[in-house]
Amino acid sequence: MITLVELKNGKNATIKKIEGGPGLKNRLEVMNLREGKRIRKTCSAPLHGPVVLEIDGFKMAIGRGMAKKVWVEEI
Repeated sequence: MITLVELKNGKNATIKKIEGGPGLKNRLEVMNLREGKRIRKTCSAPLHGPVVLEIDGFKMAIGRGMAKKVWVEEI
């Protein structure tokens, strides 16, 4: 398993584990990021900027700190 930060741009993956407290897990759940969900990493901004994901046809950006706590398995 790797984190979202380590996943290469353009690759698809399944979320396997989310590390963090209930606040982080709730925040990610609201954004439809939960264990078992399939995602696609479209890009990550340079210089420690956000990570852009595509989930169910929608694009969203999450901070790099949050992305480091989301563990995925590449498909």
